[in-house]
Amino acid sequence: MSNPGQAIANYAPFIGLRYSFSRKRNRFTSVIALVSMLGMVLGVASLITVLSVMNGFAGELRGRILSLVAHGYVQGDAAGIRQWRELAQQLQAHPEVLAVSPYISSKVIFGNGSVLRGAVLTAIDPSMEENVSGIPQAMLSGSLDSLDADTFSVVLGATLARMLGVQVGDRIEVTLPRLTVTPLGIFPRNKKLTVSGVFEIGAQQDVYQAYVSLAGGQKLLGKKDVVEGLQVRTDDLFAAPAIMSDLARSLSAGYTVKDWSQTQGSLFAAVRLEKVMVSLLLLSVVAVAAFNIVSTLVMSVAEKRRDIAVLRTMGARAGGVMAIFIAHGLGLATVGIGIGCVLGVMLATNISGITLFMENLLGVKLFDPSVYFISALPSDLQWGDVTAVVLASLALSLLATLYPAWRAASIAPAEVLRYE
Repeated sequence: MSNPGQAIANYAPFIGLRYSFSRKRNRFTSVIALVSMLGMVLGVASLITVLSVMNGFAGELRGRILSLVAHGYVQGDAAGIRQWRELAQQLQAHPEVLAVSPYISSKVIFGNGSVLRGAVLTAIDPSMEENVSGIPQAMLSGSLDSLDADTFSVVLGATLARMLGVQVGDRIEVTLPRLTVTPLGIFPRNKKLTVSGVFEIGAQQDVYQAYVSLAGGQKLLGKKDVVEGLQVRTDDLFAAPAIMSDLARSLSAGYTVKDWSQTQGSLFAAVRLEKVMVSLLLLSVVAVAAFNIVSTLVMSVAEKRRDIAVLRTMGARAGGVMAIFIAHGLGLATVGIGIGCVLGVMLATNISGITLFMENLLGVKLFDPSVYFISALPSDLQWGDVTAVVLASLALSLLATLYPAWRAASIAPAEVLRYE
């Protein structure tokens, strides 16, 4: 003969769901339950959408910045690298290294009349650079090869050129970190350069980056036949840290080896930290909605005291009663989480179209490309994020049901039925 308490416990989910969606509940309790469910929908949908947008921003940032920078760098000491061609051949002998290019980099000041802007001037070999970075594909006007035609020509980032008010063919003055000694005193060295090209990648490098030919850079910076270091392109961007570490072990002392995760890593670490912080903030919305379930269940327990007492007298155990109210709370939460998940996925996959619709409706540009480097909200829906949001929401909802369920299980049937 089966245990009546066990039989009732097996029906706990059925009874709990009946309580969740019954039309015979107190109206105020129904309103609180609806608010809890809507809060769950809003929290889950917002969290999925925002995480997808942040994934999109991180992807845009990674794609644009890493299209310009090399996968790795090998730098010499303060005196630079004189035998860089031999070193380049040694690096290219590695099976996972695709290309190597020399560079010299220095901070300078560009001037056009009264307009002054700080920048980073990088001297490169255009014929070798195109195998290491995506600068040639990012040219808006002119070409990178024009640096070979004129020793003292320069290629500027689009935003830097716009701030200086120059275009291809104009001349600008550069102030270098070198001193010129004259009978009248010591002055910074200045030189006129001709703008031969403008590039744009849609990232911060457009604001400060400029390029000259390697020969021109050696003359301007006083580094005859010397380079600061070598840029390295590997066959796998994400394997670059391991490849550069392997190269470091094969080189003699005196060289500093870095990869893109070290030169640009702080930026991507900041993006990851921002994603975590925003996730925690939005998860608080889900937490508030989840703990609103506490209010719903507490009032439901008060309403169902007689039902609980009857179940206990029929043999239901305290664990069975707890299971009923846990199922009651999770039923409400699951509906909210499910609707929020569907809504969040729909928003995340259509956010660009929604943004465009709002711009046309309001007649305004929400994202000015000259300010934000983007023209629409990027989105990258990752199912791992969706799964994490759903599991976190269910966990918070489960925690919210435990106290009211324990209160329900603690009700003494004799006390309730005494006055019935």
